[in-house]
Amino acid sequence: KMGVKQSSKKPILINDLKLIINVIDQEKNEFKKFKNKALILTGFSGGFRRSELVSIEYEDIDFVDEGVKILVKKSKTDQTGIGMTKAIPYFDNKVYCPVTSLKNWIKYSKINSGKIFKISDKTVALTIKKYALLAGLDNRKYAGHSLRSGFATSTAEIGADERSIMAMTGHKTTQMVRRYIQEANLFKNNALN
Repeated sequence: KMGVKQSSKKPILINDLKLIINVIDQEKNEFKKFKNKALILTGFSGGFRRSELVSIEYEDIDFVDEGVKILVKKSKTDQTGIGMTKAIPYFDNKVYCPVTSLKNWIKYSKINSGKIFKISDKTVALTIKKYALLAGLDNRKYAGHSLRSGFATSTAEIGADERSIMAMTGHKTTQMVRRYIQEANLFKNNALN
């Protein structure tokens, strides 16, 4: 009688992400601007879980010619701590480049050891909700997971295969990734197009 559909928060897609970053760029408080821009762009482009994002330490980051490599020491699907490395390339558009934003935050904050964001995973969700509202979006539809699901849905939308998405997000099974791909294809492969 009740049904089994899971209710989930909305993914942050590219256009929403740009609106949110544009609002963050208007932030008068430089500390918040540098930190939150790096947080949102890194979280999205790396397909990070909130817990992984807030656990990134200075020592886990390696800037290279192509971009940045970030070591995820432990995650929900890697309880033993084997770890995985996420590679994020430089973007042509510096305004939305996660690598540039991360460099700017580290330089501005003068962090040289330990956690780079020094926040809780709940703060990730609150930050997303705050800037989504300021960007004119319905912030009740977004949560901390919106960055990760937004990455998966957006990359699926432009043709990334499930294996490539899983390599970045760290999903161990295709079930969840296929939900993101299915969501991305609702309009892409719609007969009305």
